[in-house]
Amino acid sequence: MLKKTPLSSIHTKLGATFTAFGGWEMPLRYKSELAEHQAVRGFAGLFDLSHMGEFLVRGPKAASWLNTILTNDISKLRPGKAQYTLMVNQQGGVIDDLIVYQLEAELFMLVVNAATTQKDWEWLQSHLPQSGVSLENISDQTVLLAISGPQSESILSTLTSLPVSEMGYYTCTKGTVAKISGVLVSTTGYTGEWTYELFVRQEEGAALWEALQAGGRVSPAGLAARNTLRLEMGYLLYGADMDEETTPLEVGLEWVVKLEKGEFIGRDALRLQKQKGGPNRRLVGLISESNRIIPRAGMPLLDEAGQVIGRITSGSIGPSVGRGIALGFVPATYSVGEQVYFMVREQRMSLNITRPPFLQETSLLQRQRAKL
Repeated sequence: MLKKTPLSSIHTKLGATFTAFGGWEMPLRYKSELAEHQAVRGFAGLFDLSHMGEFLVRGPKAASWLNTILTNDISKLRPGKAQYTLMVNQQGGVIDDLIVYQLEAELFMLVVNAATTQKDWEWLQSHLPQSGVSLENISDQTVLLAISGPQSESILSTLTSLPVSEMGYYTCTKGTVAKISGVLVSTTGYTGEWTYELFVRQEEGAALWEALQAGGRVSPAGLAARNTLRLEMGYLLYGADMDEETTPLEVGLEWVVKLEKGEFIGRDALRLQKQKGGPNRRLVGLISESNRIIPRAGMPLLDEAGQVIGRITSGSIGPSVGRGIALGFVPATYSVGEQVYFMVREQRMSLNITRPPFLQETSLLQRQRAKL
C-alpha cells in the first residue's frame, strides 16, 4: 500500500491528480503542470516534499563517522551550513545522493530520497560504531515543504522575523514561521530558483502549508513540474540518472568526491577508476532542435551509423527552454557539440551534446553571479 503524506487531504481539496512515487502517493499536478512550472520560474510555487527521509546523527564522533560514510568532506561544514553529498558502496556505486545539514556541533541531519529511505537507514545502521554516534529516524514525524521561485523570499519574509533575506546558499536556521516555533528553514532546493525548504513537526505541517498559501500568492506545484524544473537545470534524479551500478565519476559528480580527505567507503574503487583515466561512459546533456522532438527516458542513443552507444536516462520538453532536453549516457570519447541520435516513429532524430544547465537565467543563478 502506498504511503500518504500528512497533507494528502489538502492536495485532494486542491484538485490534485496523484501518482505513485518512491512508495508514496504524491500530487503529480493540480491543474496544469505547465502553469505550475511557469509559476515557479516566474513567481513562486509550493511543494510538499514530506515523502523525503530525515535522519538525525548525534554524538562526539558524528562528524568523523559521517566522513567515512559520505563522499564529500564533512569537516568543511559548520553549524548552520549544508552540503550536497553521496553515499557509495565498496565498488563506488551510488547508494543515494543526499543533503547533510549541521545543526549543532555534534548534531547533523541527513535528508535522503523517498525510495531509498529504508535502504539508507539499514546501510547506516550496519556501519554504526559501537559508541560515540547515535541515529534517529524522524521521517514519519516531519513535514517538509519547499517554497521556490523569484518571489519566495518576499513571501516568506512576511511570515517570519528570521533573517531569510540574509541567508546564503546551502545554509539553515531554526525559528518561528507563521507563529509556528521550531521550524528549520534551509536554502536548498531542486528547481534552479531561489528556494526555502522548511522542516516542521508533522502536526504543524498543514498550518504551515495554509500560511504559505494564504492570499493566493503561491501556486501549489506537483511532481511533474518539479521534474521539468530540475531537468532544465541538469539536476540528477536518483534511480533514473544514477544508481548502485553508476559511479559519481560517470555522472559528473566528481566535485562531491573528496579522495584526499582520508578513508571512506568506496574511496579505493573511485580512486582506481580515476587513475585508469576515468570511466568509459559519462552522463551528458542532450538538446533537440525543436519543441516537437521530445526525447524520453529509456530510449537508446545511436551514433551516425545507427549503432546503439548509450541511452537516455531523463527526458522531457523544457518548458522554459522551448526545446526537448534530456540527460543520457554516451561513450566518454564524445564531446560537447557532437551529435547523437534517437528514433521516433521510425525516424532518426538528432540531439546535440551540451553542458547543463539548459536554462541560464534563474533566480538562483542570478544570486550566485551577484556574489562573484
